[in-house]
Amino acid sequence: MKKIILILIGISLLSGCKDTNKARNPIKQTTNEVTNTRTMKDKLNDYVSVKLTTDISKLSDDEKKMIPLLIQATDIMNELYWYQTYGDKNELLATIKDEDTKKFVGINYGPWDRMKGDESFVEGIGEKPLGANFYPTDMTKEEFEKADLEGKSSLYTFLRRDPEGKLHTVAFNTQFKAQLTQVASFLLEAEKLAKDPGFKKYLQLRAQALLNDDFQPSDMAWMEMKTNHIDIVIGPIETYEDQLFGNKASYEGYVLVKDMDWSKRLAKYAAFLPELQKGLPVAAEYKAETPGTDSELNAYDVVYYAGDCNAGGKTIAINLPNDEEVQLQKGSRRLQLKNAMQAKFDKILVPISEVLIDPSQRQHITFDAFFANTMFHEVAHGLGIKNTINGKGSVREALKEHSSALEEGKADILGLYLVQELHKKGELTDDMKDYMTTFMTSIFRSIRFGASSAHGKANMIRFYFFQEKGAFTRNEDGTYTVNYEKLGEAMKDLSSLILTLQGNGDYDAVAKLVAEKGVIKKELQADLDRLTEMSIPVDIVFEQGASELGL
Repeated sequence: MKKIILILIGISLLSGCKDTNKARNPIKQTTNEVTNTRTMKDKLNDYVSVKLTTDISKLSDDEKKMIPLLIQATDIMNELYWYQTYGDKNELLATIKDEDTKKFVGINYGPWDRMKGDESFVEGIGEKPLGANFYPTDMTKEEFEKADLEGKSSLYTFLRRDPEGKLHTVAFNTQFKAQLTQVASFLLEAEKLAKDPGFKKYLQLRAQALLNDDFQPSDMAWMEMKTNHIDIVIGPIETYEDQLFGNKASYEGYVLVKDMDWSKRLAKYAAFLPELQKGLPVAAEYKAETPGTDSELNAYDVVYYAGDCNAGGKTIAINLPNDEEVQLQKGSRRLQLKNAMQAKFDKILVPISEVLIDPSQRQHITFDAFFANTMFHEVAHGLGIKNTINGKGSVREALKEHSSALEEGKADILGLYLVQELHKKGELTDDMKDYMTTFMTSIFRSIRFGASSAHGKANMIRFYFFQEKGAFTRNEDGTYTVNYEKLGEAMKDLSSLILTLQGNGDYDAVAKLVAEKGVIKKELQADLDRLTEMSIPVDIVFEQGASELGL
């Protein structure tokens, strides 16, 4: 394929002279072309297709009727997220003739390759704005900071310009009123079929929340559900897409079927959370908060993804709600998406280990370890600290655009720490080397998500921190050997560092850490390129929908 080097010419920045509530349009540019040996078909082959199914024989007739309704509601999240991340999807696709390029645009929800640092791959499209489509593309950070606008930092507002060029806010529920009304109607129709009282209450409150952007009551209700077999996560939730400030939440949705047997196996771990919080390897003031005691660990088969969670690298576990007040009062729920997780293990993690892990340690790559590491990553989101200790507000507010990357880094490293502590207690009985070797291999998997991903940055930081601490060695044949003792020490050191940075709300120190370690250096890139050359997928895409379930 031809790689396009885009040179912006003749663009008049007149957005201040017109209303910009409309979606961004593709920018017309001239191009110079250079040879790139990777074709669009090669890029598509970075993703392996997986069919999303579950055993529906255990569901009641009404539950089977609910799932198509929930899928219809969730599917609308795709349209809303497209607007948030890019703008007018149809106008973009109309400019593209090549069908493979259209498919790749669909995977990325836009013309920027999420696995390659948001590199543009469509002629006529320049760099992705850090603020996606949440802000005017010509708005500076300084202009935002000076603007005296109520709700400008809200999770649920767009910033736009009025005809005079002044900034104003547009609420999500106003921008998407027609679509959200339709979503709410699907949820309320499903609610009529629900027999579980907790799920009925949640669907009613979530439908209302989508129309008024007040999500806390429905988050509380979601935390109070205990016995429902069907679940849906839907709405503006994560802030990864806003790389300008980390303020704006993106629409996404999952339709889920609970694995009751696996969930029973996981239930006991939630009781350990207060004790694990107290034992975190950091000074007392950075772990003074008490996590909610109503936290849950459950396993699900996911049968539909839409929006943010479906863009580029796919989510395989969820820790929600993100609302700090709900977390402190109720804790959080950790949802392990078992069928998607198994697909990534089989089709990506094991093949990576066969290339990059020393043969003497490959027997320690196991699905149970991958499942546990992923699960306790989500548990770790609820631990540590949510508010700074020095009056800088919440950690998210203090660290701004870097908050997501550091939070993901915290969850990764504390997740392994929790595994080690539970292993000491005899609650986890597999070989600790399984968890550590699988953890190290997972770093390579997640680094491939790229520097535009919070998860990718977190793994880059951890890789180079571990390298400096001698937690692994790179062998002459290009494989890696884990030093288990030094990895344990590095784990504690990095846990302490991240928790301290979060508690201090030290924006400058975090920015420096990301700048120094949140990049892929030459040697590591060469090793990752070997994975690509051997056609090991970077991630998965889904064959999904009611028809795939036989409904």
